[in-house]
Amino acid sequence: MAGEIYDNQGRGDAAWSWPPIHPEGRKFGLIAVAVSLFFLSPWIDIEIIGWPLLLLSLGVFAFFRDPERVVPQAENAIVAPADGLVSLITEVEPPEEMVADDGSGNPGLSPGPVTRISIFMSVFDVHINRAPVAGTIRRLVYIPGKFMNADLDKASEENERQHILIERGDGVAIAFTQIAGLVARRIVPFVKPGDTVAKGQRVGLIRFGSRVDVYLPAGTDPKVLIGQSVIAGETVLAELGTQGLIEGISQ
Repeated sequence: MAGEIYDNQGRGDAAWSWPPIHPEGRKFGLIAVAVSLFFLSPWIDIEIIGWPLLLLSLGVFAFFRDPERVVPQAENAIVAPADGLVSLITEVEPPEEMVADDGSGNPGLSPGPVTRISIFMSVFDVHINRAPVAGTIRRLVYIPGKFMNADLDKASEENERQHILIERGDGVAIAFTQIAGLVARRIVPFVKPGDTVAKGQRVGLIRFGSRVDVYLPAGTDPKVLIGQSVIAGETVLAELGTQGLIEGISQ
């Protein structure tokens, strides 16, 4: 019927609803609620601690929210793997772990400078990370490290991090890195080498503030700007093989 509004699953009138909480976060939220209720109980009754903890438990649930996303299906689109702010766009050498022969027989990235887009996630952003392209997980490399501010450039080389390499069906490889931050203390993968993923599929999360770096293939320029907010699984960071830097004005 003309004029009707449908949600992205065709279920009738669109309406706001609280996004579901990812199972990984439910236990933390329930623990926070239990502790707050303990301090608010009649036999303890320490409200000065209980009420702030109860508010904190709501924040924990909000941190692990997992909203649905509408993923662009253009074949050459590379979508953002994380919600957050584009904090850096720079030319760098790809991570050594994504270039060197890992003995699996699967090729890594080619050596030579590539464009890296860094997305900083504050504690207020959704922290579920998604695949920037469809393909097969060829490498998943965890590296222990420091927990300095993830907004710093050197965090890419010194912080705890996890590299993920996805090979598309046409052989093009896209790498991105989950980086723990000042507060983040755990990188949780949902995939393993050999898994096939769809574009925008959930591949992991980083607990409590962090950053994700995306390494664009040679000959591909970004379609986002520093300071731009992006949405995981929805915002197009770049289109494979498309060059020509964009310009914008903050408004």
